[in-house]
Amino acid sequence: MARKMKTMDGNHAAAHASYAYTDVAAIYPITPSSPMAEATDEWATDGRTNIFGHTVQITEMQSEAGAAGAVHGSLAAGALTTTYTASQGLLLMIPNLYKIAGEQLPGVFNVSARALASHALSIFGDHSDIYACRQTGCAMLCESSVQEVMDLTPVAHLASIKGKIPFINFFDGFRTSHEIQKIETWDYEDLKDMADMDAIDAFRKNALNPNHPCQRGSAQNPDIFFQVREACNPYYDALPAIVQEYMDKVNEKIGTDYKLFNYYGAPDAEHVIIAMGSVNDTIEETIDYLVAAGKKVGVVKVRLYRPFVASALVDAIPDTVKQISVLDRTKEPGSLGEPLYLDVVAALKGTKFDQTPIFTGRYGLGSKDTTPAQIVAVYENTTKKQFTIGIVDDVTNLSLELGAPLVTTPEGTVNCKFWGLGADGTVGANKNSIKIIGDNTDMYAQAYFDYDSKKSGGVTMSHLRFGHKPIKSTYLIHKANFVACHNPAYIRKYNMVQELVDGGTFLLNCPWNMEELEQHLPGQVKKFIADHKIKFYTIDGVKLGIETGMGPTRINTILQSAFFKLANIIPEERAIELMKAAAKATYGRKGEDVVKKNWAAIDAGAQNVVEIQVPESWKNGEDEGLEMTHATEGRADVVKFVNTVQAAVNAQEGNNLPVSAFTDYVDGTTPSGSAAYEKRGIAVNVPVWNPDNCIQCNFCSYVCPHAVIRPIAMTEEEAAAAPEGTKTLPLTGMPQYKFVMTISSLDCTGCGSCANVCPGKKGEKALTMVSLDKNLEAQKGYDYGQTLPIKQDVIDKYKETTVKGSQFKQPLLEFSGACAGCGETPYAKLITQLFGDRMYIANATGCSSIWGNSSPSTPYTMNKAGKGPAWDNSLFEDNAEFGYGMLLAQNAIRDGLKGKVEAVMAAEQATDEVKAACKEWLDTYGIGALNGAATDKLVETLDGIDCPNCKDIVKNKDFLAKKSQWVFGGDGWAYDIGFGGVDHVLASGKDINIMVYDTEVYSNTGGQSSKATPTGAVAQFAAGGKDVKKKDLASIAMSYGYVYVAQISMGADYAQTVKAIAEAEAYPGPSLVIAYAPCINHGIKKGMDKAQTEEKLAVECGYWHNFRYNPAAEDKKFTLDSKAPTGDYQAFLKGEVRYASLALKNPDRAGALDAKNEEEAKARYQYLNKLVTLYTNN
Repeated sequence: MARKMKTMDGNHAAAHASYAYTDVAAIYPITPSSPMAEATDEWATDGRTNIFGHTVQITEMQSEAGAAGAVHGSLAAGALTTTYTASQGLLLMIPNLYKIAGEQLPGVFNVSARALASHALSIFGDHSDIYACRQTGCAMLCESSVQEVMDLTPVAHLASIKGKIPFINFFDGFRTSHEIQKIETWDYEDLKDMADMDAIDAFRKNALNPNHPCQRGSAQNPDIFFQVREACNPYYDALPAIVQEYMDKVNEKIGTDYKLFNYYGAPDAEHVIIAMGSVNDTIEETIDYLVAAGKKVGVVKVRLYRPFVASALVDAIPDTVKQISVLDRTKEPGSLGEPLYLDVVAALKGTKFDQTPIFTGRYGLGSKDTTPAQIVAVYENTTKKQFTIGIVDDVTNLSLELGAPLVTTPEGTVNCKFWGLGADGTVGANKNSIKIIGDNTDMYAQAYFDYDSKKSGGVTMSHLRFGHKPIKSTYLIHKANFVACHNPAYIRKYNMVQELVDGGTFLLNCPWNMEELEQHLPGQVKKFIADHKIKFYTIDGVKLGIETGMGPTRINTILQSAFFKLANIIPEERAIELMKAAAKATYGRKGEDVVKKNWAAIDAGAQNVVEIQVPESWKNGEDEGLEMTHATEGRADVVKFVNTVQAAVNAQEGNNLPVSAFTDYVDGTTPSGSAAYEKRGIAVNVPVWNPDNCIQCNFCSYVCPHAVIRPIAMTEEEAAAAPEGTKTLPLTGMPQYKFVMTISSLDCTGCGSCANVCPGKKGEKALTMVSLDKNLEAQKGYDYGQTLPIKQDVIDKYKETTVKGSQFKQPLLEFSGACAGCGETPYAKLITQLFGDRMYIANATGCSSIWGNSSPSTPYTMNKAGKGPAWDNSLFEDNAEFGYGMLLAQNAIRDGLKGKVEAVMAAEQATDEVKAACKEWLDTYGIGALNGAATDKLVETLDGIDCPNCKDIVKNKDFLAKKSQWVFGGDGWAYDIGFGGVDHVLASGKDINIMVYDTEVYSNTGGQSSKATPTGAVAQFAAGGKDVKKKDLASIAMSYGYVYVAQISMGADYAQTVKAIAEAEAYPGPSLVIAYAPCINHGIKKGMDKAQTEEKLAVECGYWHNFRYNPAAEDKKFTLDSKAPTGDYQAFLKGEVRYASLALKNPDRAGALDAKNEEEAKARYQYLNKLVTLYTNN
């Protein structure tokens, strides 16, 4: 049957093929594999049927370990079962992989292969995870491209069924999983035709069933275990032939030539590379280039990695080969070589290639780009038997030197590169663009998206290629026909125009006229444009965004329209028509209003492109260099890090840093406080303070997600020395000080949260949002404010545990990579203001770890005394235990020191001063707020005393003080994957504080449903709205009776938030604080600038409840801080896309679920009221 051409990424290709053969899918979200499961869920919700005529039964588990257990159980009971995973998730499945393989069950694990966390987390692609499974007994099949994923995924499913062995079906994370290609797709009738229905019937017949019962999973003793283990050998011996049989069926259907190992290249090749994964396409493209130049080179593409068939490998290698280089996308420290290399060496031993030298190279770790020039270096290498490519290793000198960059893409390929700002919609628009081109022309199309790990506001680079020949370029674009810069701030930060070919097109989104272009464009940009005859256009996307109702930051549709007009791939009228159809499909769930705004933006983009006539004078432009961070002030360690690592990485030059740049950071340690040096200047609008309308409430500072707005108390002298134009007010209640609200414009993300909450005076706000360009001078006032000492008397006057007083304390979390308007960071920032100089943080993987420590930005900082949060991340699932381990270490060391302090105090020669210092330290031993000062006194008193105990106490002074142990994470961690650990740590009775940022979805992986997701909310894996209510984590914790528990919602009650956090920390046992955190995944129609308003409305309508349960309270242990609900509950739900979207798709179901949601909330409020009575001692 003829196959249809469709434009999709590797994840969707795998999902399309696997859906056909799947009865049940048990999944858990993880980047970059989640889209496979999400597509399966959407298709099942929409009624797509598999080859058996049924929809797939998909279920989201609490962890990957749970998903693997469910896969095992489902297979055991006779359902063809699939899962989708990667990285740490795949490793959590390893115990069940052994079981499923041992029980000969035909499960398929579709894996978008990804790096494993070691010295640091990497969400990007390599083969570390799949290699960790090579011993489990699973067969392993690899695909190199999106088309191969479509073609060969059925082979994994079918061979598994017939061969009775589970398969890990894998392809490269991101480079294949997220690369969009125009490919041929399977028709399900063809897939059904290839299935062995007798084998499927036999599998089902052999399943566990009480109608013909048996027992599996026994325990065996030494007498028989070994023999039974060996009895499976014939199945593994037979499997390769079964795999080839199904490859042949595929070949027959679609005219391909898939084998266990495929050779590509010169028939008389003398140097052959052996590799697997997406690098093979780059190698093929490079071979075409080299063979045309007379080189004798080739590649063997590994498809079936387990079982590894030596004879098939030998058959694939040309007899003429004189050198073999094996490329491995992993690192196994301490081994003789990486896994594929060791397999190849073993396979070729004693064959006709016994004496052929075999070299081994590492490449592409963590999605490091692998280019044709690197492949040429491999072919030219005849001396380094062990090597690396893609980096400069000046420490162990393993790297190969590269020649000049090559252009190996097929002639006629058009290359386009788009520089966007995270969350401005550029990536989404380009996904639509490539699908429009792919699905509506006869051209091949490819898209890949490269971005940093800022949650939003980071730089994104979209790489689009299209042409009339297949595209195998699995690497980034560095020579483009079209470059668009969607943020004018980038023009001085990155070399982007320089990547254009002569006569190429450059589109700059900016508000500048010709005179302003002369002023703002760097000389080197002007010169390149003029010298290389670049066609230069501008468009004012921000202005058009405001005019069309899209807003100043959602400029994606406008610029997409401008691209289609300038690129001229599709006639303009037809392109506009197709863009509007795509916008309706993409944004329809957000409502008709959003669709119409996008349509207006599409029209505006096409009509408002301005062609710039390039002056002759630009040829004389002088190189002004890039605006790169250069630190001159601060601690030596952070200055060194900023100048050697951060500046290069933030200028997109990190790939050029050598290994030696990281010798100080080999264990993943980076100095605190580097985020302050970034000064990204990404906001469109920033707040300006008008003291005439200010009541000095400090609400703006309290809610600021990025700590960019801070109140400063200045003396008369300090105020007089402030930068010109600094506005002041007498500080209320302390007239000896001047009150100044300082704003770091260059660190602001422009969310507007501060202006939103500002009460102002007489209806006039003290903060208004104005253009960044017009408010850059405010930066001087902020910078000056940071040089001034904190006024402790001001903090004492207003009290640090009040809303106002807390904001005079230095936030030790600043300028993070969180989204503009983030609901999480205001809580974390407040905690650091209260306890940051003495706190440990164990942070679960997720949003809070990514905005909390994504290299090279470290937003947790330290005070002038050099103290600040000590932060670390272990994994996703084990964070509570990780934090508990930190506490155990502190307790062990402090208990030892306590014995020595007691010995010193009891010593005959101890003076009264020594005894008093020891007593104060011992009396405050468990009180963090007081023990720090007692520690300082103790150290000062004992320092210099000639006694072993005193010396040891002073030597270990960093461990003496009572620290504040915190465990941070989101609801996906606390409610789901990490719940067992959370429960155990709370049950321990130890003094530890758990902070849960409750966004009610898995925010970091794209908005999947968690047990915190309420009834009716639409999320990934709950495409039809969640059926069941939210888990009551607070009540579970309260049931212990000795755990402090609070629910807070900052925007609803500022005072309750700080009070609850202070009480939780002071409580001498375990505490749990659950904070409501609006998220961009909610689709708040008012916008993220109203996140605090959303928190307020959530409490007012009874959707969320604020309360505190304090076991230490004498009379009233439970306080319900929320008032009886008065707001419109259904209006609140309809204000968020996660609820409103279901009404557009299925209004009856939406109405029923939303009503159920409201009833559950009312019941919960009644239950909480009963707790007030229950926990009140009369």
